[in-house]
Amino acid sequence: MFKFIHAADIHLDSPLHRLDVYEGAPVEELRRATRKAFENLIALALQEKVAFVVIAGDLYDGDWKDYNTGLYFVSLVSRLAEADIPVYVVAGNHDAASKITKSLRLPEGVILFGSEAPQTVTLEAAGVAIHGQSFSNPAVKRNLARNYPGALAGCFNVGLLHTCVTGREGHEPYAPCTLDDLRSKGYDYWALGHVHQREILLDQPLTLFSGNIQGRHIGETGARGCMLVTVDERGRAEATFMALDVVRWFRVEVDAAGMESAYDVVNVTTERIEELLVQNEELPLVARVEVRGDCPAHEQLGSEPERWANEIRSAALERGGGRVWIEKLKIRTGLPFDPRNLEAAGGPITELLNYLDEIKSDPALLESLGGVLDDLEKKLPKELREGEEALYRDRRAWLIDILGQVQPMLIGRLKARGEET
Repeated sequence: MFKFIHAADIHLDSPLHRLDVYEGAPVEELRRATRKAFENLIALALQEKVAFVVIAGDLYDGDWKDYNTGLYFVSLVSRLAEADIPVYVVAGNHDAASKITKSLRLPEGVILFGSEAPQTVTLEAAGVAIHGQSFSNPAVKRNLARNYPGALAGCFNVGLLHTCVTGREGHEPYAPCTLDDLRSKGYDYWALGHVHQREILLDQPLTLFSGNIQGRHIGETGARGCMLVTVDERGRAEATFMALDVVRWFRVEVDAAGMESAYDVVNVTTERIEELLVQNEELPLVARVEVRGDCPAHEQLGSEPERWANEIRSAALERGGGRVWIEKLKIRTGLPFDPRNLEAAGGPITELLNYLDEIKSDPALLESLGGVLDDLEKKLPKELREGEEALYRDRRAWLIDILGQVQPMLIGRLKARGEET
């Protein structure tokens, strides 16, 4: 029996995503998070006395000019070399773009697979064969798995690959392959990287993405870490997730439907955050809070949005003892109303409802409405036009959502004017 660690997507010293512009952000903790998570990985390997460690790509985070990142990696893995724990690495798309990867000499005990063709290394003492191939450039679009060799007889065979497999939303289609490609090699375990969300693709052979070891933004929520793999005397592998992250990201959705007071919304939001604190022990948390639902409290929330956002932040800080930072707060509430009753009333309210419904259901009208945003969109910084932070990745869905938000507000104003007259 032996153990090994499967990790991937370390992204050592990954830069902040503009978090330093937000007041109160735990900038220093987030800046050092990937290093501390990697330290946890090294500590786990030593504690569990694993036979080896495999890293399935993206050890670094692109074209770094600061060699301190690479030197830091060398200093840590040297601890594993002292314990006779070898480390096997394939370069991913970010590593292929890194000058550090190309020029930094790796310490004894760290084996980086070549990029020209798949290679196989063996650990005779453990009876293990590891097969892998690195990326030769930052955008490998060909199927690397297809040329991996067949399983080595008499060994526990591990395939090490940086890939999107059949494709994953939000990830570039690098080194695509099929599950049949992986099955056909006869390996006992496939250690995959590139996709940052942990996912088991096959039980036989055990094939999975370990995910990244530290969440870096709101698109990478929940616990992050590596897989500790135990192989029994019959060569059967069992993988156990081991959390390594030191800061954890969450989305908190609050249903405010029917709430009478803005204070009710603050209390319920705080309760949700308290639940996360209990579930995540002593870790610092970064949360994005979104409050939705039609409720009487909308009038208070909408009239003083900054005040109530600060009320929620203040309550979170107090209850969390400084462990929680609310990265962003979105209030998407509306005034409660029953369109069927309003339609019966006729007049301008009915006309408004019909017009809004017409816009939502007519692609041409939505496109025309969205056209007024073109000039504004061009002036936005790149991070607000692309990726997780994009204001409207799906413009049609975004416009329909906005129309839904303004509908109760417009009706409320029409009703108020009708009451005045």
